[in-house]
Amino acid sequence: MSLTTDQCTQLFRIIDESNIKNQTLEALVNEVYKKFDPIDYFKVGTCLVMLLQQDLLPTSEQRLVAVTILHELYRGEPIANTPFVNVFIQLLHPPEQQSNVGAPKLEYPGQLSKLSNSEKHFISQLLLDIPKDALLKKTAQQIINSDVIGQTNYDLSSIQLAVAEKQIELPQSCKTAIPVVLSFPSKQINGYEGIIDDRQDIAKRLVTGENPPMSRVYKPEFVTLAPPLMNCQDEPVWMNVINRKEHIIAYDMTMCVPNMAGQEVRQLLTKAYKSALTLQQQQQLLTELENDSKLVYHIGLTPSKLPELVENNPIIAIEVLLKLMQSKQITEYFSVLVNMEMSLHSMEVVNRLTTTVDLPTEFVHLYISNCITTCETIKDKYMQNRLVRLVCVFLQSLIRNKIINVQELFIEVQAFCIEFSRIREAAALFRLLKQLESGEIGLQTSPTTSKTKLEG
Repeated sequence: MSLTTDQCTQLFRIIDESNIKNQTLEALVNEVYKKFDPIDYFKVGTCLVMLLQQDLLPTSEQRLVAVTILHELYRGEPIANTPFVNVFIQLLHPPEQQSNVGAPKLEYPGQLSKLSNSEKHFISQLLLDIPKDALLKKTAQQIINSDVIGQTNYDLSSIQLAVAEKQIELPQSCKTAIPVVLSFPSKQINGYEGIIDDRQDIAKRLVTGENPPMSRVYKPEFVTLAPPLMNCQDEPVWMNVINRKEHIIAYDMTMCVPNMAGQEVRQLLTKAYKSALTLQQQQQLLTELENDSKLVYHIGLTPSKLPELVENNPIIAIEVLLKLMQSKQITEYFSVLVNMEMSLHSMEVVNRLTTTVDLPTEFVHLYISNCITTCETIKDKYMQNRLVRLVCVFLQSLIRNKIINVQELFIEVQAFCIEFSRIREAAALFRLLKQLESGEIGLQTSPTTSKTKLEG
């Protein structure tokens, strides 16, 4: 699984500094297509990754060309399905390399070169599902010299989630492997520059040959003790099937049968983002999630997709969030939920969650504040009156069920009631606040499984 010496030479000619100076990225990629067969694409990509890891590409233009070729080798396929997806994740989100303030940078196996903001922005554009012809019409120098304006944090959560699902199936020994070729421990030692003068020669030695070092990894050896031999006198009778005609072979007919439940749930959830599911589809999705408690982690739901699910299928959103309560990402889901645009469906989801599980107090208070702000800023009087009634009913439910401590929001809620005192529900909420303040009524805690109906 390595390039020949001639193939390695051809690849270096393509990414040579003099060759890429005036050529567009598209022309360089097409040159790779002409020089190499598809069967050799993985070998080419592996060689490029090694060059990036070992800092054998001296200029930023060469590094950008290498990353572009790495991406275009598998053009047309989802990036999460390509063998080099982790390279792009590490380039955009490199691991923390600073142990303490003032301490030297730490190196780790497989470390990649740091990229500038313009290079990161270009790579993020490559990963997006948009036409890339215009991007590849530029030279590497033009991209590096371009100015990047705006956000420089890139959301790769969906790609990382897909990669994590695949890596779950790998044995632990694969996850702990490291390359046998490591970077030079210190790039500042005198004489090191002389060692790497002939980068091409070093690279050819690493990537060519029958068993090149580049293709080998080091894995820890897991040694286990051999189990003791069983005493024949203790052998169970049922293990000896000689002359026992009543014993028959029991074959599990479900072995090697693919589980289609996960695929069907993903398809239904994809529909649920766009439109309301039928009752039959809802029941099928909920049944599959109930049958497999871990299936919810493999259906492709990310925090960014939650608002679409809430607006189109709030019942599904509620059940999915309840099953994700033990997830490490649950706070991200809560944050998206309380900051999304206020609506009857979002309020229904929050109301159901607050009466079923203990939500963090700060999330509930933030959602209430966002609801009040929405009511105050909306221009349409009809929609404003309708939302105010919904918020008032919602707040009464939270107060009566003792889900929130009204004293912490008393001033804000009271001002809200006064501003919309013309609306009957706001006046009723105001009276409830005054009765609580004076101690005229005492509220009993309702069962956590109760559900309050919100009416518009």
